[in-house]
Amino acid sequence: MKIKPDIENQRLTRKIQGLDESLRIKEIDVVEERPLTLFLNSQEIVTMMTINDYPKYLAIGYLLNQNMIKKEDELTGVDFDDDTSTIIVRTKRKTNFENKLKKKTLTSGCAQGTVFGDVMESFNNIIFDDSYKLKLEWIYQLSKKINLTPSLYLKAGAIHGCVLCKKNVPIIYMEDVGRHNAIDKIAGYMFLNKISSNDKIFYTTGRLTSEMVIKSVQMKIPIIISRSGFTAWGVELAKQANLTLIGRAKGKKFIALSGEHRIEKK
Repeated sequence: MKIKPDIENQRLTRKIQGLDESLRIKEIDVVEERPLTLFLNSQEIVTMMTINDYPKYLAIGYLLNQNMIKKEDELTGVDFDDDTSTIIVRTKRKTNFENKLKKKTLTSGCAQGTVFGDVMESFNNIIFDDSYKLKLEWIYQLSKKINLTPSLYLKAGAIHGCVLCKKNVPIIYMEDVGRHNAIDKIAGYMFLNKISSNDKIFYTTGRLTSEMVIKSVQMKIPIIISRSGFTAWGVELAKQANLTLIGRAKGKKFIALSGEHRIEKK
């Protein structure tokens, strides 16, 4: 993997003592979450709760997935200040999202993910073709590889993971307190490293909600796999975009509710 969870990073977890079911003192690892305030040029956009391991990728990916910056935009700087927990993304193009910020809608994502009304305008213009196929064995192989990878989830819980994959190989594994943060970090990494998306698979440990489908479609990733379940609107949006949506992937079991025609036995 190019990036995988850094379980040795002491800034990401904290030791806390409590009582277990036998009323004995027990010390466990607990995930740290911190506020990160994002500015686009001179305008404050949002404050996110995050583990803050990759603030640069998170900031850029968030702005991309909210259609506040475009893939063709030229970034003139990304400045992170750890002391004030702020990050400023600067673009050559002038930006003003005062009106857009008034239209934000709270979504079902953990840690208060937001999606803006006009994001759907770009979503409605994307329909995947059937050129990329998914081999049945890749589903099992990816689930096994990802579930066996040392992670903050296995160490401390209370966190979501998102993984960018190519065929049966995990490439980028991000975690955060909100799964939307994890996918935004992947989007930011892909943007900065010019990684193509149409031959990739997106794996998530979290629910397949409308927000996750919208972000995957915006990133132009045609296949999503999750070990969790679905929401009805997430399925409807996946069908609209001709996206392959696979959930409840555990062991040799899964269910595909959209784009089933991409799955091949061999």
